Amino acid sequence: MASRQPRRRPAPGPRAFPGLPEQIARSPRGRREVALTFHGQGDPATARALLAEAERAGARVTVLAVGTWLDAYPDLARRVLDGGHDLGNHTLSHRTVNALPEAEAYAEITGCADRLRRLTGGIGSWFRPSRAARATPLVARLARRAGYPHVLSYDVDSLDFTSPGAPAITRKVAAEVRAGSVVSLHFGYADTVAALPAVLEELHRRGLRAVTTTELLT
Repeated sequence: MASRQPRRRPAPGPRAFPGLPEQIARSPRGRREVALTFHGQGDPATARALLAEAERAGARVTVLAVGTWLDAYPDLARRVLDGGHDLGNHTLSHRTVNALPEAEAYAEITGCADRLRRLTGGIGSWFRPSRAARATPLVARLARRAGYPHVLSYDVDSLDFTSPGAPAITRKVAAEVRAGSVVSLHFGYADTVAALPAVLEELHRRGLRAVTTTELLT
């Protein structure tokens, strides 16, 4: 008799955090933890390298995946989850979601949610708007309709997408990060891969632990 493949449990879904704002940019919990969050698109080899580097250091991260990226590299959804990381929604095609008409903005949110559900059994733990740090009131309302109680923002922007070089990324994060911070980073940039060991070392030096956003806020 052929052996059966073990069934994977559905991925964790979004959670409401009573007392926290609709748009979360940092944690008020007071613990010496931070969340490194990555916009998920670009070269899959870079994504795998960043995840492996984080895991070597005992860090857990949050990946906000673009739906079309998941279409191209569907195995990466489970790779993120199997590494113990959070996986979330960064819209279907990374358009400027805050500027779209209501129906198009909602399609961007639900399009990515549908892909996450198909690949993992859930719509992801978080929603972050594409090409914006914060959602407009309309986009935040649409995200709630799609099943996301909160919008995930950030209080530290690494600016790694400008390709400033690994030392500049490390300096930017080091200058602004503090306990409870949510840091914005990106897959798809070699500078980010090069900077991550130094970023993690700086966090360790300060006694800060890199955890998933869910853990940061729980």
